Amino acid sequence: MSMHTIIPRPRQAEFGHGSCALTGSVSVTAPVEAADATALLTEHLWAGARVRVDITAGDAGSIRFELDESLAAEAYRLDVAEDGIVIAAAGSAGFRHGVVTLLQLCGEGIWRAASALLRTITIPACRIEDEPAFAWRGVMIDVARHFLPVREIHRIVDLLAMHKLNRLHFHLTDDQGWRVQINAYPRLTEIGAWRNRTQEGAADATAPEVIRPHGGYYTQDDIREIVAYAAARGVEVVPEIDLPGHSQAAIAAYPELGVPGSDGAQPQVEVYPRWGVSAYPLNAEESTVDFFRTVLDELLDLFPSADIGLGGDEVPAGPWEADPRSQELARERGLGGPRELQFWFLEQLRQHIDKRGRRMLAWDEVLEHEVTSDVTVLGWRGDAGIGEALRRGVPVVACPDNKMYFDYRQSDDPREPIPVGVVVGVEEVYGFEPVPAWATPEQAALVRGAQANLWAEHLDSGRNRDYMLWPRGCALGEVLWSGTGGDFAEFSERLAVHLTRLDERGVEYRRADGPLPWQERPGVSSRVQNQAERQQEIDELTSAIVR
Repeated sequence: MSMHTIIPRPRQAEFGHGSCALTGSVSVTAPVEAADATALLTEHLWAGARVRVDITAGDAGSIRFELDESLAAEAYRLDVAEDGIVIAAAGSAGFRHGVVTLLQLCGEGIWRAASALLRTITIPACRIEDEPAFAWRGVMIDVARHFLPVREIHRIVDLLAMHKLNRLHFHLTDDQGWRVQINAYPRLTEIGAWRNRTQEGAADATAPEVIRPHGGYYTQDDIREIVAYAAARGVEVVPEIDLPGHSQAAIAAYPELGVPGSDGAQPQVEVYPRWGVSAYPLNAEESTVDFFRTVLDELLDLFPSADIGLGGDEVPAGPWEADPRSQELARERGLGGPRELQFWFLEQLRQHIDKRGRRMLAWDEVLEHEVTSDVTVLGWRGDAGIGEALRRGVPVVACPDNKMYFDYRQSDDPREPIPVGVVVGVEEVYGFEPVPAWATPEQAALVRGAQANLWAEHLDSGRNRDYMLWPRGCALGEVLWSGTGGDFAEFSERLAVHLTRLDERGVEYRRADGPLPWQERPGVSSRVQNQAERQQEIDELTSAIVR
């Protein structure tokens, strides 16, 4: 056994002679900061090998967790010798990461949910010193287009933690569904969480709709459970409600939130059954801003994360430009025109969450206007948004679509079930560089990290999301924990071993030779792009950003 089976790759690892054997029962001593880590260790040792963990007082345990405040927040040190195991860390996050590495050294079977056999676990003698390269190591999960039940969110959290990924960006609302209960406005979920039709195939006007009712939402108790479950595994859940565009589901529930038509009537719309961008933004009345201040107050009580996503992307300004009242509001507020209402709206809500000690997270369209340095930008439109944020001194999370969109196809194989976009395979993910090569040290420090975005227009089950997330998520975890510039061939050797762990977890990942027969979806047409075409699109999209 060598470090070459560990994913993500540790910063420093030395393997010596001998091993530590765990069988029957082991004694563990741990400070309170290691409670979640000991729970994780206990669960897997018992399930995978019927090894019982006994928590003991003092420092005589065969497995010892030791506080070391000299280590960084998420760093750990793992020492395995014949007479015992020591995991040192400065707090709970480091202890959990140390346990994840230790479990990977335990060999086959440890990731299974249950074992019928008593067996001995043999762990090679080693010393590992490790810490992450980036603080933000995330995946965005879109549950607005297709809802996932709580149990599936728990499963995703477990897999993120297994790869030392620590952010779950939770995309909770969009045109196609509102997924979080707001007590002050019950129709958001009574109406906004359900649609009676769903588009099939590509995001264009020719794609058919089928009578396929879809919906669901998380109660506030569900949200509290998800947040607590994730926190125990070192994953912070960052919510997003998308405003003032991508809001047709909210307008379907409360028509007064929409922009009146030419006849002065409020829009009577359904929850959007199609993909793409709805033509209905929110109106910019003070009453609408107040509505979402109330929504945010409930959301902030549910999610303790410092970052709160407010969207801000792909806002159709046409209805504002055609609406006399919107034109009047823009003039009254001293704005350059109705399009500026997009940024005015976001600024009102940014100020509101700022008073609660939170930070706005928004897509890189916000760079088309002045933004404060306490906003974090999600750089999604190629590299241009990332670069502009850094040039303006604004923190950024890198997630360019041509490298980090995990709904994009994984190869040119015609059997790919969802042949959307450009090819983003495991090797492309492994080669991703979150920090531009030209960045100064000061600019590089503004890159908080990166995330993959898993949009769900074509992903209607946990099974399909498995196929799109893994093993690309394994490569993502290594890039963000271990740093860039690794050897892909060497990573591939470790990945071959690591995939057996995913097999034990029941993950239906994409095989290197392509999709399995059940994963193929003949007849689901989607637009395929080449890299040059997508780059031209990115250049056009970002013309307003790069000046």
